[in-house]
Amino acid sequence: MDDTPDDMRRDLADDLHRFETPDEAFQYIRYAGSLPDAEIDMGETALALALLFMPGLNPDRYRHHLKKVAGQLREEFQTRLRNKAPDNLATRVAALRKVLHEVQGYKGDAESYDDLQNANIIRVIERRRGLPIALGILYVVMAEKMGWRIDGLNFPGHFLIRMEKDGERVILDPFREGKEMDAAELRKLLKSIVGDRAELSHDFYAAVPRRDMLVRLQNNLKKRLIDNEDYAQAVVVLESMEALAPGEYRSMFDKGVLYAKLGQRSQAAEALRRYIEHVPDARARQQAQAILQQILANPE
Repeated sequence: MDDTPDDMRRDLADDLHRFETPDEAFQYIRYAGSLPDAEIDMGETALALALLFMPGLNPDRYRHHLKKVAGQLREEFQTRLRNKAPDNLATRVAALRKVLHEVQGYKGDAESYDDLQNANIIRVIERRRGLPIALGILYVVMAEKMGWRIDGLNFPGHFLIRMEKDGERVILDPFREGKEMDAAELRKLLKSIVGDRAELSHDFYAAVPRRDMLVRLQNNLKKRLIDNEDYAQAVVVLESMEALAPGEYRSMFDKGVLYAKLGQRSQAAEALRRYIEHVPDARARQQAQAILQQILANPE
């Protein structure tokens, strides 16, 4: 029987899978993809995803930053307790807001929202600016280091988080410095994203697994790269998504289309065949078959 404590096993695993280069980072992402969702290290995996596009950069500086911020949060929370604040949800939220937004200066980048840097956690750390999903991941990393209950939410178009304690819940917008979102605020946000006829759904309050949060981060990066017609880099993002979520078949379709745009028809055909084999929806399968036939009709 293995009597090694859980935290020691995690430290040993971290040492075994430590990465310093883009190639090592990709192997770490593949390792993270093999883990049960609850065992994925959100901070380390987000750094690995960022490092894929940053050869020559040492990630230790950013690991140190995350540890430093976690230490500041722990000290801020303990100071509040020493000053007789109760250990309740409001105190925890206040400590998180203080450290991430006032001490560290993180905020949503509304001025250059579509900047690629907003979806790369290393650039987010450097600039203290990011997308809702990137800032939300920082919230999750810090709260989990404190042992606090926190979840990302399946809200469309704008990532939100929910914190809980002793039966009390609060939904926060990390993009707006942890603004508390009541039903009226959520409805207003939804309509601004989806349209005036949209209404809140129970599904929007569902917790998002760790893996899906990281995939959502990469989806934002993929979209921006495609908009910039940087198809080769977008393929790298899709490969990282496949490594992180091996059962996710939808990326195969995107890879097929992107490979076709790059003139790599054999790779495009293979990706589309894999997609057709896995996709359960008949209409989506027919669409992919039509594209595959076009590719096969125009061989390299």
